[in-house]
Amino acid sequence: MIGLKYWPFVLKQVLRHRIRTLLTIAGVATAMYLFVAIQAMQRGVAEATQASAADTTLVVYREDRFCPFTSRLPEYYLPQIERIEGVTSAVPVRVVVNNCRASLDVVTFRGVPSDRFAGTIGRDADIIDGDLAGWQRRSDAALLGETLAARRGLKVGDQFDAAGITAYVAGIIASDQPQDQNVAYVHLDYLQQQTDKKLGTVTQFNVKVDDPANIERVSADIDALFGAAEQPTTTRSEKAFVAQVAGDMIELIGFTRYLGWGCLIAVLALVGNAIILSVQDRIKEHAILQTLGYSGSLIGRLIVTEAVVLGVLGGMVGAAGALITIRLTRVSFSVDGLSFPIHADAKLLGMGLLIAVTLGVLAGMVPAIQAGRRPIATCFRAV
Repeated sequence: MIGLKYWPFVLKQVLRHRIRTLLTIAGVATAMYLFVAIQAMQRGVAEATQASAADTTLVVYREDRFCPFTSRLPEYYLPQIERIEGVTSAVPVRVVVNNCRASLDVVTFRGVPSDRFAGTIGRDADIIDGDLAGWQRRSDAALLGETLAARRGLKVGDQFDAAGITAYVAGIIASDQPQDQNVAYVHLDYLQQQTDKKLGTVTQFNVKVDDPANIERVSADIDALFGAAEQPTTTRSEKAFVAQVAGDMIELIGFTRYLGWGCLIAVLALVGNAIILSVQDRIKEHAILQTLGYSGSLIGRLIVTEAVVLGVLGGMVGAAGALITIRLTRVSFSVDGLSFPIHADAKLLGMGLLIAVTLGVLAGMVPAIQAGRRPIATCFRAV
């Protein structure tokens, strides 16, 4: 936009009023921090709830129940589900949470049969510390999602208590699946004995289907099979299930997008105000620049570049601060045992910087046009 020889002039203008520059950068950084954090929450909700054409996982839940404490299905449903055409695997799961309300620090225990973990849920996860054999050897062993382990500072060999359950950390898993990142997988019979004092009751069945095209037919077949049973079922795709159960939380997080837009407007106003004040102080200099042969277009581009520098500096500080905070805290929203991870990565950082550049250009346009079109005689009369 401008030649390299003009950059020292632009930087000199930025540093000319250091207090004003620092306050502007601090304001932009605060707004961009909030914007990036909100975008990270929105992305976590989208990852957990937006269905894709490749989804093949169904969740079988008790009909008209949405909380893991109230969904109770007999474990003997399992062989009947497995016999339905199109079902490749099914896992009975007992879910226990230490807090059923919306919270940032929820421990979700998922009890699964030890002989079915590796061939089903374990296929989507990598054990990054510990081993599966160690988990299978101990009845109280747990495999922790890496988000839960990092947030609680747990490592292999530790013991922890939550929801009245004591578990031994046998391994830590990494997974792209949102519901595997904030969870503790334990043995099904151990969790049943700890909570129900008896075996045979589960919260849900996780069912894998051979083809995404069959997912609706299989879900209808399962519900029809148990329609007249004492415990009827409702079967949905996993992401549709998450979206329905946590509808209120999703709606609340969705509202935050308006706060994000408000942050961008604040950035635009802060940079624009700083540039306008700076340009008003420099009318005499613009007259001198025009006398020296600087065109109105060049003066305008210098002003826009100054606005972009302010936007980028503030955007970089704010976006990087949000990224570091999210990475260090590893927080995630949870409601009814379902997790919505807050994801921030380099792509989100790049998006924040791109938006900062765009807002810098927009904020500098009006004062740049005014300064560029101001006749030299008018500049001298204003001195």
